[in-house]
Amino acid sequence: MISYTIYKHETSDNWVTFVHGAGGSSSIWFKQIREFQKKFNVLLLDLRGHGNSPKEHQNHKNYSFKAIAQDIIEVIDHLKIQSSHFVGISLGSIVIRQLAEMNPERVKSMIMGGAILKMNFRSQILMKVGNLFKYVLPYLVLYKFFAFIIMPKNHHKKSRNLFINEAKKLYQKEFIKWFKLTAEINPVLKWFRQKELNIPTFYVMGEEDYMFLPAVKKVVSEHTQSSSLLVIENCGHVVNVDKPHIFNEKVIEFITKQSA
Repeated sequence: MISYTIYKHETSDNWVTFVHGAGGSSSIWFKQIREFQKKFNVLLLDLRGHGNSPKEHQNHKNYSFKAIAQDIIEVIDHLKIQSSHFVGISLGSIVIRQLAEMNPERVKSMIMGGAILKMNFRSQILMKVGNLFKYVLPYLVLYKFFAFIIMPKNHHKKSRNLFINEAKKLYQKEFIKWFKLTAEINPVLKWFRQKELNIPTFYVMGEEDYMFLPAVKKVVSEHTQSSSLLVIENCGHVVNVDKPHIFNEKVIEFITKQSA
């Protein structure tokens, strides 16, 4: 089972489950824990191979978004959590959407920070470069390059450094397994863009998240029954780190409304 940490609330029966992105860990939510645990039960996860989760997963040969979503279902089953609000960042948003596809009754709402819904031309080139050099270059060299392309501005430095420092806890084989997921990402994202789930979905995007914001705007304009969007000014891809106070306030407000 993947590693997890829980913070129980004395009276609330609402759970909020946090899902980090590739190369990160549950520690990226350090600016959220205090505020969220005041109102909800909080579950933090380390996806397979990340953080404190085992470096060799029991199902290590099966790396797919379905398998990674199943890891999360295994934890919430173990904890007897019937349903939860899910908060994800970056690639974590894809994992949450996959989980909702598989078990919609377990998902009260989806909060997608720095959501990835389409790989634009620049990100496609980035993936091709990565695939070309993933067996040649040390993974940290590639990861630093990706982090700089996705979060290029000076005031994104804190987010860049946080993800790079967390990525140091990975190792080459694990990075390659996760990178191979890019082979299935386009058909998965195409399906997600086409199909609207009847689950309240709140996209929280940085104004400067130039690689992924346009696709999210388009999807929200089409998925009008369930989706809403907040764009935070002077903010990059990792919205929960760049602008934690706004992120916390608006996400807690959204979850409270759904719970009511």
